[in-house]
Amino acid sequence: MVEPITAVALAGIPEARAGDDPAELIAAAMPTGRPLARDVVVVAHKLISKAEGRTRRLSEIVPGGRARELAGRLGKDPRHVQAVLDETREVRRAQRGVLISVTHHGFVCANAGVDASNSPDGDTLILLPVDPDASARRLRDGLRARLGVAPAVVVTDSFGRAWRTGQCDVAIGCAGLRPLEDWRGLADARGRELRATVIAVADELAAAADLARAKDAMQPVVLVGGAGRHVTEADGPGVGALLRDASQDLFR
Repeated sequence: MVEPITAVALAGIPEARAGDDPAELIAAAMPTGRPLARDVVVVAHKLISKAEGRTRRLSEIVPGGRARELAGRLGKDPRHVQAVLDETREVRRAQRGVLISVTHHGFVCANAGVDASNSPDGDTLILLPVDPDASARRLRDGLRARLGVAPAVVVTDSFGRAWRTGQCDVAIGCAGLRPLEDWRGLADARGRELRATVIAVADELAAAADLARAKDAMQPVVLVGGAGRHVTEADGPGVGALLRDASQDLFR
């Protein structure tokens, strides 16, 4: 029988600043007796990004010609566009006020994940971590050192989705987790062989955690229980397994 899934947002985590240790902030907010080794700590990337100094001040950005051209076409601040371009490997679309970018990590998302929501002031943009998988591994190691157990860690961001309206949190980094559960070759409840079913475990944990917190309540960390069958002692492959190869991506 599958364990019940629980998701609880942690209270009392202060806004992170450059140089803060995410593990210290999160460990201090853990309820008594948690986390367990089979838990998953799901963290909104902005806590990580702020702590790692992954921010830029609009007032210090000098936009180039391409940024100015795109900004004029999209009705955006050219300084913001320049920050997006600096985080972009390839621009796939530029229309309806949005840049669809391929980031240096290989993520396909709006504006290369650069935005100002939950920033400390109106002059600050928040970027994605340079290496979210490495950030997840460091956080897991830090929790192990402070709490004596190493729960899995998932680092998340909100992405839009092809064919669907609205945003959904997805994993952009993880450690201690099998990010995919491959059911191909196994049987369904009626005994029929499954030929295409690969469950995006890391993304589903990210989405479930997002439902447990209020978007306007500064609750960047959610503790998820009941997913222990996906937790591993080794840090594992990270989110690279979730990225579809460009040759198989019908939207590129």
